[in-house]
Amino acid sequence: MIRERLVRDRTALFESSARALFRPAGTGRTCRGQIALPDDLRPHSDAQTEWWFYTAHCAAQGGSRFGFELVFFRRRTDHDRIGPLPLKYFANPMYAAHFAFTDIDAKRFMYSDRRGSDGLLGYRSAASDSEFDIRVGDWSARGDATCHRLRASIGMDLEIDARLESAKPVVLNGHRNAAGSSRHFSFTRMLTSGIIRRGTGSERFEGTAWMDREYGTWFQRHWDWFSIQLDNGCELMLYVFRDGFGRPLDTSHGNFIDRDGRCQSLSFGAFRITAKRSWTSSRTGTEYPSGWKVSVPSLEIELDLEPVVQDQELNTARSTMVVYWEGACAVTGSVHGRRCAGNSYVELVGYDDVSEGLTPMNFLRGLWPRRK
Repeated sequence: MIRERLVRDRTALFESSARALFRPAGTGRTCRGQIALPDDLRPHSDAQTEWWFYTAHCAAQGGSRFGFELVFFRRRTDHDRIGPLPLKYFANPMYAAHFAFTDIDAKRFMYSDRRGSDGLLGYRSAASDSEFDIRVGDWSARGDATCHRLRASIGMDLEIDARLESAKPVVLNGHRNAAGSSRHFSFTRMLTSGIIRRGTGSERFEGTAWMDREYGTWFQRHWDWFSIQLDNGCELMLYVFRDGFGRPLDTSHGNFIDRDGRCQSLSFGAFRITAKRSWTSSRTGTEYPSGWKVSVPSLEIELDLEPVVQDQELNTARSTMVVYWEGACAVTGSVHGRRCAGNSYVELVGYDDVSEGLTPMNFLRGLWPRRK
C-alpha cells in the first residue's frame, strides 16, 4: 500500500506540472474523427511527446522474408530530468529513433537506436514545421496524406529505402489513458516497396506496412500493443494498458477494420488476450509474455499469434531509456468462422525499467546500466 501510494503521488505531481504547460490534444473515441491530413502528420510544438511509428512485413525479390520497425520520437524536455540534471538545457526538443530488422528465414534479429537534437546531444536532428519531414542523422521519414518515404540503416550491414502508399482510410484510435490526452491515428494497410541493401548486394522488395501517429501529453508507461493484418483484407488493433503493478486498465481499447475500410471500435470488455507462455531475455533478464490467443467474440474472431523469432528485444536505454520487446509474429485463426492467416507486430512495454540507476553522466555519454 505504501509503495502504491508513493507511485500514485509522484505520478500526480508530474502530471499536474505537465498539464500546466502542454495543451491537450483532442481525443478520439470513434474510428472516424477530425483528422486533418497532411497537417496532423507534421510536428506539433505544443505536444509534450509525439511519434511516427512504422512496422512492415516484406519479401525480397529473391524470396527472403523480413520485417522491420522504424520509429521517430520528438519530445519537449521542459520537465525532464536525469537525477538533478534538467535536460532542457541540452536539448529541447529531444529526438530519438529506433530501427529494428527481423530476418524471418535466418531467424536473426538486429536493431539500432539513436538520440539526437538540434544542439549538443547526439545526432543532428530536425523536423519541418510546415510539412511531414523528420530526420535523425541520415535516418528519415517524410510524406503526405497518402504516400510516405522511409530511410534507415544499421551500420554498414543493412539499409532500407522504402515507399509506402496508403490502401485504406486513416483510422482514429480511442483515447490513450485517463491521465493525459493525445491524438492517435493509424494507417492500417500501406502497400510497401523499395530497395534493401545487405553488405554489397541489393534487392527490391514488396510488402505491407502499418503506420501509427500519436501526439499529445500522456504518462502511461506499461502497455501491450497488437497490430494484426489478415489475408482476408481486414485489420485488428488492440491496446492493453496496465498500471504499475501489471493490472489491466479499463481504458484499453481496440479497432476492427473490415476489407472495405469500415471501422468498429472495441471497448476493453469486447476482446480477450491470453499469453500462452513467457520468455526471458538472456541479456537483460526481463521476462515477457510470448505467444497469444486473441478473441473478439462479437465478431467471431479467434486468432493465434506466434513470434517468428523469439528474441526481438530492444535495449534503447541510450536513446529513450526503455527496454521493450517489439516483434514480428505469424497469425492463424478464423474470422466469422472462415479460416484466415496474416502477420502482426506486438509491442510489450513496461516489463523492465532500465532507467533505474541511470546517472546523468552515463546518459550524456550514451551509456546504460549493466544488465544481467
